[in-house]
This record gives sequence, structure tokens and C-alpha cells, in this order.
Amino acid sequence: MFLPTTQKEAADLGWQRLDIILVTGDAYIDSPFMGVALIGKVLMDKGFRVGIIAQPCLDNKKDISRLGEPRLFWGVTGGCVDSLVANYTALKKRRKKDDYTPGGINNRRPDRAVIVYANLIRRFFKETCPIVLGGIEASLRRIAHYDFWSDSIRRSILFDAKADYLLFGMAHKSVINLATALKHGQSEKDIRGMAYISGTEKGLPLPAYETIKKDKTAYIDSFDLFYQNNDPLTATTLYQKHNDRFLILNPPEHYSTAQELDHIHSLPFERDLHPYHKKDGPVRALDTIRFSIPTHYGCYGECNFCAISVHQGRTVRFRSKASIVKEAEKISRLKNFKGYITDLGGPTANMYGFECRQKPKKGACQNRRCLFPKPCKNLQPDHNTHMELIRSVEELPGIKKVFISSGIRYDLILADKKRGAAYLKKIVADNVSGQMKIAPEHVDPGVLKRMGKPDADRLLQFKHRFDRLSEASGKKQFLTYYLIAAHPGCNAKEMTALKEFTRKKLNIIPEQVQIFTPSPSTYSTLMYATGLDPFTREPLFVEKNPARKERQKSIVTQKANRFRTVRGQPKKRQPGRTRQKKNNRQKNRSNRFQ
Repeated sequence: MFLPTTQKEAADLGWQRLDIILVTGDAYIDSPFMGVALIGKVLMDKGFRVGIIAQPCLDNKKDISRLGEPRLFWGVTGGCVDSLVANYTALKKRRKKDDYTPGGINNRRPDRAVIVYANLIRRFFKETCPIVLGGIEASLRRIAHYDFWSDSIRRSILFDAKADYLLFGMAHKSVINLATALKHGQSEKDIRGMAYISGTEKGLPLPAYETIKKDKTAYIDSFDLFYQNNDPLTATTLYQKHNDRFLILNPPEHYSTAQELDHIHSLPFERDLHPYHKKDGPVRALDTIRFSIPTHYGCYGECNFCAISVHQGRTVRFRSKASIVKEAEKISRLKNFKGYITDLGGPTANMYGFECRQKPKKGACQNRRCLFPKPCKNLQPDHNTHMELIRSVEELPGIKKVFISSGIRYDLILADKKRGAAYLKKIVADNVSGQMKIAPEHVDPGVLKRMGKPDADRLLQFKHRFDRLSEASGKKQFLTYYLIAAHPGCNAKEMTALKEFTRKKLNIIPEQVQIFTPSPSTYSTLMYATGLDPFTREPLFVEKNPARKERQKSIVTQKANRFRTVRGQPKKRQPGRTRQKKNNRQKNRSNRFQ
């Protein structure tokens, strides 16, 4: 069933007043891939009466007040994507399209949506119940942070939104704990996975907001301490002074177990756009997620430019095979299902089914990473569990094909000496829809080191295996390479090296090249903001000029000059057949009217 979006829908459920109203920057798609829908279903499963207001109008109170005022709290999220990332390119140009808005036109999501929606609520409900922030936009901005779009250090979003609480991370448990505490009038200050503002300090101090605005080294110290306290098994309470008040950051909530994840994903999802929005047109994101199945959360890749580690965590938690197969059975009975599971994956598809032997007991290591510079000996990747899962879903009646559309970590496949080769053979033969997504990002050793990515030799090893297996299966398949331009430490010289590598070694002119976007709460953004390598504190080249960023990208993506060169200069175009044809066309047009 859908969560109610109008008072009539709530009344049809026998609800006179809602306990919680969720406000989101996305259209309401009832899917486990949509965080606001999942949180709403989790709350409803515990007996709370929950409604949702998606993409409310900002000019009046018609939308924001259509469900009345909640009894316990308002939940506010910018949506599945940070609103500024959704609204602007890496060159700060306004995006025309939005995959999460009906009709696809980017005209419903405000900049800094979390702040705008919180202020909208305060505007029309003066003395209301608590406002609780959540979702990725709030989660990544929970402490003082560098904001690329204003090129400044901003306060915790809690202060700018004038909200009461912020739930960071996945919030599966913390949202229930907060709702329960508010319902029974209990103290909520010690709930894990929650931040709030206080008049007194508590816990371990981060450098103050006013300090990190002026001191780059203090900003690095602040982020290091924050990052080190993101594992629920080892984290402690942190606080950060903002003027005369204190941001209190409780330790992250404990990760959900497989049994808890199984239960969450057994809840009834419509896998469709709510009828309230359908009159405004289709939502493109639904095409990707309608018949896809999430298998796990978290990532132990820890790429420096990626925020998954801070939001979902560095420990991978996965659902049971039985739970996933049961969900596939439900999907196979949907009336519009044509037999194709479009994805069976997570942040990275082939991280399902195995984890470090020590991490679930002791927490993530502070002095090493799971995959960089090379896979840790304690990880021991084993792709057999994922391979068996795929086969179990493929054997279900009504399933014609299972695709693996999420990205693949090729270094994990190469590191799995027992099952890696068999796994790659299986998915190349049966589960690739013409292309496989991988993300080498670059090939220059210095740039790769600052990205936290594996070396180019492993990319070539993987490409050789993929090409050989594709040829053996009789299929014309190819690899899609995701690459990044203008990452801190990268100049035109490194991009030229990347161009030569892709053309000579990969035999392609890349198309999937994106300019680095400094999103909050990543080490790469720390490099961009400070001009320092945060691990060595040494100065680092950072390209900040938009035209030169674009130039870095074009070095790799531009096609070869179509005209021959003499001593490095383009040969002048001669008036040959093309010009003669043009002259003849003009002559013919003149003759028609004579």
C-alpha cells in the first residue's frame, strides 16, 4: 500500500491525525530504493501513522498543510540526491532535467531543499512539533563542511535549517527510537545515529566551526576525527562549537542484521509512482528501480571522492538469499513485469555475501583500508554466494533474465583466486546487457593514489579476461569505463596520459567522463577545499577554473582531428567536392526561380 498523501487517503485508513509527516524533494515512488518510502514503511510497521508530502509548492501553504500537523514530528529530506548535485553540474550550470520529478523537468526541487522545506514548515506552523532532518543531503552536511556551490565553509545544516534533530546514515533504527521516545515523553538525547544542538558540550571535541573557517589544518583535523568516528563499534560522541552553541553528534546506530534487513524488505511496496503524481507525467528513475532488487548496504571500497562510507558505512550488510528470492517471486507476479530483473546489486554489485573476518567484531580499521592500495588479506573475497544467488533467482518461474547493472569492482574479482574466474565467466555469459560498468576513474598513479583506486595494470588484466570471455560466449559486449576529470592532483598532463591510455590500451574514445564534483564529507572534497593532501599535509594542485576543468574533460573525450597535420598544424581545408556540391546546390536553387 501507499503512504497517504492527502487527508482523504488518511481518513480511508481510519486515521484522524498523523503521527509523522515526511517531506521530500523527490516525487513519491513507493520502492525500497527510495529512502523516504522505506523509512515511512519502517515507521508504519511499528504502528505509527505516517503520511508523505512530495515536492511541495513553496509559494503557499496548500501542499505543506494538506495533511494537517503531525503529532510527533516532521521528517524532512532533500531526496535521494543532494539537491545541489541534482540541480547543478560540476561547472555550476543549471540542470534542465530531473529523473525524480514527474515529466522530467527540473522545476520542483529547490536549492538546499532541506533548509527550504524546514523553513516552509516553520512559516506556516509557528509553534509546531520537532522538525527532524534525514537523507543524504542532511547526513553529509551534519558537521561544519565545505560547500562547493558557495565556495565556503558552512555550519552544520542543523543550524541553517533551524531544525531540532538530524538522523544520519540509514536511520532504520534511530528513526524508530526517536519516534518511540517522543511518543512516550522519554529522553531522546542519547539515541544513536542522531545529532542535535545543545547549550553545553558533550563528548570528544571537533575543532570549532569558527576555527576551521580560518585554518585549513584544523579543517583536516576535524574531518579526520569525524571520519574515524563513523563506525558504530568504535565511535564516540563528538561535539563541535558553533559560536555559543554546540552540535552534539551521537555515535552511529548499530548496523542492521540480515534478519532485520529481511524484515524491512518484506514490507509491502507498490514499486510504482503514487497516483497523486501520475497526472504530471512519468518519473524516469522508476524505469531503473521498478524491477531491481537491493541486496546489500555499505561499501568497503572507501574511494576518497565517494560519500557512501560516511552515509551507509564501511561494513557491508547483506540480506539472506531466501529474502531476495522471495522478493523476486513477488516481482515476477506484477502485471507489467516482462521477465527481466534489471539489477541484483547494491553500491557495488559484487560485494554481496562476504566481509572482513574482524570488522563485524572490532569495527573498521583506522590505519588501513580494505581495498587500497591492494585488497587486505583479512577480506578474502568469495563470489560464490553472489553467483548462487543469481542462479537461484534465474531458476524462478517467470524470470527470463537477471541483469547485473550495478558497478563491478574488478580488483575484487582478480583477488578472488578460487571463484573470481568462474564468477566473471558466469556474468559475462548470462548477466551482462551488452555492457558492464566499471569505474577505474583514472590511470595516472599519483591521481589514483589520491582517489584511493587500484592501479591501471589490474584494469588491463580484467579487460583481457572480459574480452576473451565475451568472444568465447559469442557476444559483442563491451566495458563502460567511468572516468573523472579535474580531481585534486590532476592537471592537463595527467589527462593527456589518460587519453593515450584509453586510445592505445582500451581502444576507445571515452564518453562516460565526469568532472569532479566536491560533494560534502569526502576526503577528495577536503583536498579541493584546502589545497592540501590530507594524508601527508603537503600542498596539492587543485584545478578550480571552470574553463580549464572543461578542458581536462575534453582532452579525453574529443575525437581525433579529421584533417591531416603538417608539422603539428592542421592542414588548410581545400575547396574540394564538398564546396563544389554546395555551389551546385545554390546554382540549382537559383535556376528554379528563373
